[in-house]
Amino acid sequence: MATQVTAHITGTVWKIEVNVGERVSEGQTCVILESMKMEMPVEAPEGGVVQKIEVTEGQAVSEGDVLITLD
Repeated sequence: MATQVTAHITGTVWKIEVNVGERVSEGQTCVILESMKMEMPVEAPEGGVVQKIEVTEGQAVSEGDVLITLD
């Protein structure tokens, strides 16, 4: 079953730290969001393989938006 990594704040995608096909571990930083001049890491809630990156660097996102899908 797929796991979705979602934004915990509204902001801008500053940097994507993973690639499709990469194995990530629980707690690994996948994306860094920028909000109010602060950088906030978004971590994988569980381990898995990156199936899809749903956003691009520089894209504005809202709280709850899907950033990455893991399988």
